[in-house]
Amino acid sequence: MVGTPRPIRCCSGNTVCNAIEREKVKIYTKTGDTGETALFGGRRVGKDSVRIDAYGTVDELNACLGLARAGAPDEIVAEIAPLQNELFILGADLATPLDTKNTGIQRIADAHVETVEARIDTLEDQLDPIRFFILPGGSETAARLHVCRTVARRAERLIVQLSALEDINTLDIRYINRLSDFLFVLARFANHVEGRGDVRWQQE
Repeated sequence: MVGTPRPIRCCSGNTVCNAIEREKVKIYTKTGDTGETALFGGRRVGKDSVRIDAYGTVDELNACLGLARAGAPDEIVAEIAPLQNELFILGADLATPLDTKNTGIQRIADAHVETVEARIDTLEDQLDPIRFFILPGGSETAARLHVCRTVARRAERLIVQLSALEDINTLDIRYINRLSDFLFVLARFANHVEGRGDVRWQQE
């Protein structure tokens, strides 16, 4: 890989988003063979730490969104694409302790949260109000987006857990919470676009 970001053990555990160096790098470094990895800034932690679990789950969410995006209608792809880029920002934010100096890493900001809120409002304006409990399902795209929603909620729980142990960007929690809500709405919108109704919970 030439002209790609220098690996710093961030979003995916192998590649990240800053300090571009025009050099050929290998995908494996062997530095994690003892069960530790480096955060941005150089601090080494165990791969089973809450911080690694948190941004690793964000990476899992991004992969799930990639699966949901594959074969989805254009209207849904247009909503997913910017989210995948923003999740790289979230992953880098979580992989960079707040006390790390001169990183140049972009962090989640109010604007990211506000954009997700605006997208929720826009999509909900096109949907019928919810009058019953909804089961995950409907079209294949909607079902995949419901899986994404549950992964986002797991990422949220881990980020909250991390925030109890270390200082983090508090906007990370707001963003992932709002993103989970958005994915619920997006799943409903996918059913709407594909001519499928919400799957209603049938109370016994």
